[in-house]
Amino acid sequence: MFHHVKSLQFNARVSRPDPRFANLLLEQFGGENGELAAAMQYFTQAFGAKVPHPDKYDMLMDIATEEFSHLEIVGATIQMLLKGVNGELKDAADNSEIMQVMNGKAAKENIIHEALTANPQFVMITGGGVTPRNSQGIPWCASYIHSNGDLTVDLRSNLASESRAKLVYEHLMKFTDDPYIHQTLSFLMTREVTHYKMFEAALDSIQPNFPPAVLAADPRYLQQTYNFSEGTVRGPWNEGEIKGMGKEFIYIENPLDYVQETDGQTKLPDDYTTELKAAEKLDKEMSAVKSAEVKNAEPKGVAQWSTYEATRV
Repeated sequence: MFHHVKSLQFNARVSRPDPRFANLLLEQFGGENGELAAAMQYFTQAFGAKVPHPDKYDMLMDIATEEFSHLEIVGATIQMLLKGVNGELKDAADNSEIMQVMNGKAAKENIIHEALTANPQFVMITGGGVTPRNSQGIPWCASYIHSNGDLTVDLRSNLASESRAKLVYEHLMKFTDDPYIHQTLSFLMTREVTHYKMFEAALDSIQPNFPPAVLAADPRYLQQTYNFSEGTVRGPWNEGEIKGMGKEFIYIENPLDYVQETDGQTKLPDDYTTELKAAEKLDKEMSAVKSAEVKNAEPKGVAQWSTYEATRV
């Protein structure tokens, strides 16, 4: 159940109209890394988390709801930046200027000209309003959402989502000198950092959480790192211990020879018998654990999503 409060979470303000920046800011309204995408991603992920991880369900719903609050802030800011556009559009009798601009015959100094130049959809489709499109006018798409049904996978997706959103806000701050907008963008950017740390803590609280999902990595192919480009560059990503796994990387200097000598990696020097048995045992154990998480949390009898308690005044 949602209850809308008409006051914004942050007091969004603008000094003056700026349709060009309004168009850029659309990226955080209906873009791939924007607030709508984040809200829908966490909202969607929450459903799968409800039974096995009710505490994470609560967190995801809280953050999803905050992202909707941020969407409202972005939308309100865009609308304020388009001040003046609506009035001119509603003056249907005096459209000669707009027609001239469309034909490239008039100077583009005023607000309506800037809006038309920045994004024709502002005036041709939305009539000076905000719709879920990005800065190129491309409609918001559900494919922006990453929800895989495994909470450890979803939380890692969320870390990346928050990182990308922070970066977009940083870039946006370079394209406006309005101090009020800077304050709003700084608030929104900082909340991405907070959410990142919340997701990070949630992931750490789920143990074990590696590797993602259920099945263990196949030990026959885990340690090899391949020199697939010219030259040899070594670093902690292809030499030394694989962090947290108690195994060493095996650097394959010449992958072509290695693949030919091992018959396409089907005849390896080591048969990994012991490791394979251990992996198979771990697969069974983890499958039982993950399955039990959900089964044990399911209520008996009629399924009911919420429990309602009488509120005493």
